[in-house]
Amino acid sequence: MTTIQIGRSKTASVSYSFDDVALVPMKRVRDAEDVTLSWRIDAYEFDHPIVMAPMDSVASPATIIEYSRLGGLAILDLEGLWTRIEDPMAALASVATGPDSVRRLQELYSTPVDPDLMVQRVRELRDAGVTVAGALSPQQVLRFHDAVIAAGCDIFVIRGTTVSAEFVSETRESLNLKDFIYQLDTPVIVGGVASYKAAQHLMRAGAAGVLVGFGGGATHTTRSVLGVRVPMATAVSEVAAARRDYLEESGGRYVQVIADGAMGRSGDMAKAIACGADAVMVGSPLARAAEAPGRGRHWGREAVLADLPRGEVAELGTVGTLEEIVLGPSHTADGTMNLTGALRKAMATCGYTSPKEFQRCELIVDRA
Repeated sequence: MTTIQIGRSKTASVSYSFDDVALVPMKRVRDAEDVTLSWRIDAYEFDHPIVMAPMDSVASPATIIEYSRLGGLAILDLEGLWTRIEDPMAALASVATGPDSVRRLQELYSTPVDPDLMVQRVRELRDAGVTVAGALSPQQVLRFHDAVIAAGCDIFVIRGTTVSAEFVSETRESLNLKDFIYQLDTPVIVGGVASYKAAQHLMRAGAAGVLVGFGGGATHTTRSVLGVRVPMATAVSEVAAARRDYLEESGGRYVQVIADGAMGRSGDMAKAIACGADAVMVGSPLARAAEAPGRGRHWGREAVLADLPRGEVAELGTVGTLEEIVLGPSHTADGTMNLTGALRKAMATCGYTSPKEFQRCELIVDRA
């Protein structure tokens, strides 16, 4: 990685966002009908690699069931409003129409998580016949994971702004991911990370998938509040390199790399896979669906923290149904609809017929 000098005492790496890079077509263009988007993690296979993020403005039990019908994996936030309030739709409506959204969200999320309600939501999804995936933050895993696993989660997600192989606290029980993951029969997806070494540690801890990035691209203010940011094109490439080296180190264990954040348009998703991701986790594109619980408003968990909120409520509006956004047809030209169709077309244009092949796509730096 290229480094530059910042004054006499500090060097810094040169990094690139998705906006800084572009795909380079090969001499051979494929028929888009020949492209397959199927994605598999552990024993679970999906029609496409676009994952619905565990964000309350996007993922409700109803939208998760619908998204599963559309062939994708959707994840429920097990610390969100759906596990705090029996019927949160009225509360969500007040967020969608109220003027001071962050303050209202902080009030709503001050309601404690109800473990019984958490189990009820998981069972609702299981009874609907979908692949059930639930997300907890690293700080709450030890407190709630038994209830979630007992209820029947198929895939367990540990998602935070940054996650390491060991969460250390002097006031709470520490979470050692390696010990925790190896106690489970359920595949675990963990993140976010943005560096080679951090990703390698999670892979060695037994993660089936690693989330790259800090999530919540459209609503995230971690850079301005904490000064923390790694541009996504570089982050995905770094973690993909860790996957490659771990594959050799482990004798063939392949860990899924899932880009999480900064993907507001279909072109960003194509670039993420070309940089080395196996799948992408998205929030804001799906928050524009008519069925989305946020009704065109979108926020992440960081926005509701009581002491140091690091997010905002984004006004996105709606563009169509969930099916139109995922599968088309599209009536916009800005990359917010028919996400699978755009991804299929990008792969075909560059000469590839599967996401795994597409990871070999040539890139150029395209900074204005």
